Amino acid sequence: MTRLLAVDWGTSSLRAALIDPDGNVLDERAFPRGILSVAAGEFPAVFAECFGDWMAPGTLCLISGMAGSRQGWREAPYCPCPAGFGDIADRLEWVEPGRIAIVPGLSIEKHGVPDVIRGEETQVFGALQLLGLDNARLVLPGTHSKWVRVAERRVTDFSTWMTGEIYALLRQHSILARMLPENDSQPPDAEAFGQGVAYALHGPGLLHTAFSARTLALFNRIQTDALPSYLSGLVIGEELKSQRLQGGDTVVVMGSEALTERYGQALAQLGVTAQPLGDNATWRGLRAIADSLPGL
Repeated sequence: MTRLLAVDWGTSSLRAALIDPDGNVLDERAFPRGILSVAAGEFPAVFAECFGDWMAPGTLCLISGMAGSRQGWREAPYCPCPAGFGDIADRLEWVEPGRIAIVPGLSIEKHGVPDVIRGEETQVFGALQLLGLDNARLVLPGTHSKWVRVAERRVTDFSTWMTGEIYALLRQHSILARMLPENDSQPPDAEAFGQGVAYALHGPGLLHTAFSARTLALFNRIQTDALPSYLSGLVIGEELKSQRLQGGDTVVVMGSEALTERYGQALAQLGVTAQPLGDNATWRGLRAIADSLPGL
């Protein structure tokens, strides 16, 4: 085992942790230097500026996230599923052999259509470590929610759901936007959210149920300030309806506190237990990948 610089380099942000051989986080840093702010060819300079003093001799750096995309530092080709720690370690994209490597994302193909994740796979592996799980069903909610299945510590299946993005499009650019308040300054309305989830779970589909946000307001059956929560319930309920969940199931929910609470409420309507876990499992996942490398 060696000292690890664990980096999460995303689209809009750059954060990292310095981790000792025992897995303890020694220090953390964050910068507004996501890959979209870095011009081609400038990644080494940005990395050195942010973390050069942490890269003492003998330190290994693993980078997860969009730094491995075509728009990033160097493309790290996707690792096909099923995949575990060892498969990821075998497919690291070495920027500097033995010193700096980029973690590949995962790919899967179903019905002739590919799907991908990049960055979330590291969070999933970290969750397995933190929770001591070999088998799990996980959801990472967000702009593009990811549902992941793990069997024997290997990712066997996953799917992407554009829930957050669809909410934003409906919220800001559809006819519904005219009925909703200009911003989400009001606290979430749990009752309206639950109403939206319930209608989505039993309704014919979002293309129809979304219009209810307009008609309920039109007939004064829901307060304007509660409409964003109701709409959020509709899109999250639509996502959950497609997961074939059964009462008594347990789902690990990884994300911000607000999102894990919201998904927990929605899952409860299906009789499913939510096991919340914060969105900081990346460091544990990168440590686990590093520990699987031969000779470390």
